[in-house]
This record gives sequence, C-alpha cells and structure tokens, in this order.
Amino acid sequence: MPALRLSDRVAQQLLELIQNTQLQSGDKLPTERALAEQLGVSRTALREAIQKLASRGVLESRVGAGTFVGSRQPLWHEQAVAPLESLLRDDPQYRYDVLEARQALELSTAWYAAQRATDKDRDRIRRCFDDMLRHQQAHDAASAARSDAQFHLAIAEASHNAVLVQLMGSLFELVLGTVAQNRRLMFVHDDLSTLEHLTAQHQNLMQAIVDGDPEQARSAIGQHLAYVHDKLSESDAEAARRKRLDRFSSSAVIFS
Repeated sequence: MPALRLSDRVAQQLLELIQNTQLQSGDKLPTERALAEQLGVSRTALREAIQKLASRGVLESRVGAGTFVGSRQPLWHEQAVAPLESLLRDDPQYRYDVLEARQALELSTAWYAAQRATDKDRDRIRRCFDDMLRHQQAHDAASAARSDAQFHLAIAEASHNAVLVQLMGSLFELVLGTVAQNRRLMFVHDDLSTLEHLTAQHQNLMQAIVDGDPEQARSAIGQHLAYVHDKLSESDAEAARRKRLDRFSSSAVIFS
C-alpha cells in the first residue's frame, strides 16, 4: 500500500489541529510560517495542503488577510457517521458497537503501523502517550480522553493507509465521545487498578510499534479493547444490580 502523499498528510495534520484547538467557522489560523514550524513541514507543502482543504471548503484563503476555517457541508464519511451520534446519546449500549468497529479497524492500523511507522510517526505516538499520562496525573479527565483518542489516531496515521486514516479521522469525535464515556464508567469502582491496566496496555501497544513487531502490536490492541469491553460489561452489570436494589428498597418501604 503506497504511503500518503506529503500534501495529504499535512492536510490531515491541519484537520487535526482545527479539531484539537476547537476552531470554528470564520476563525483565523496562525500564519503560514507559524503553522509550518508547528507542524514541522515546509511552507510549500503547507500551501499545497491549504489549497486541498480550501477546494473542499474546509479552509478559506483571503488575500492579504490570511487563512480562515471555512463553512462547508460534511463529507460523505462524516455524513455516514453523524447519525451514530444521536444513537449513542439515546442508547449508550451502542458504545459496544463502536468498540467492535474500533477492533475491526485498529487491529489493522496497529499491524501496519508496526511495519510502516517512520521516526516522526513514532515520536508523535510517544508524545500522545506522554500527554495522556500528564493529563491523568493532573486528574484532567477530558484532556486525558482526548489524548487517548489522539494516541489511537496517531497509530492509524502511522499505518500509512489512506482509507484507514480517513475512516479513523471521520470517527474521531465519535471515538472521543465513547473514550470519555468509557473512562468515566470504568473508573467508578476501581480507579487506580483500571488506570494502571490501561496505561500498561497503551505502553505495550506503543512499544510493539516502536519495536516494529506487527504481531505483538495486533495482540496488544486486541487485549486492550477486550479489556475495555469487559470493564464496561462489569460496570453495566453493577449499575443494573444497583437499580434492582433501589427498586427492592422502594418496595420494602411501601410494604413495611
């Protein structure tokens, strides 16, 4: 599978920058020089990426004024994902479907990332992992969840498979929402132990990719997602027991 062209990779980085900084339609981006330095790319590659995104309506270049976040209709893959957001709000059990979808995608992205990751890819994965640890230590749950999702997205990018990167990118907000929800549910009864397990699993996955071991990388992400699934099932079972106890207690009061 050929690697993404440089301009496509820079365009993806720009999209992530917009998401991470929560820029809205009409907001101005930093200067070309600042962006090129921030992303570690040449200004030529940056301009090509901006042109690509401008042609899709994601960005808008104004002569003498700079580059701004544009206003556009969602792309086809975003339109496909959008209905899932309301399903997740109405029925939290859909998070298990998201986990299954992640497993289908991430077994592949981890496998390819271990074979294809560049030094720059590995550095980015390490930075996401370090960010996640820092936010966890600061008890910043929202930022930890975002860094967690970014960690998995960085691995997808390291696969250098354009289709997988697009699919994972389009799922970003959906994955972020379920990661945040999963973390809240898993940490209700067993914070320290669960956090230690998750951190070790992320570290094992990162190390397998750094070591270039695709089998171990695939095994590590499989074990991680299976662990998340099991912990969520435990949380749901505990919530159901508590609900039954509450109903029983209410009935006991009525008949006492």
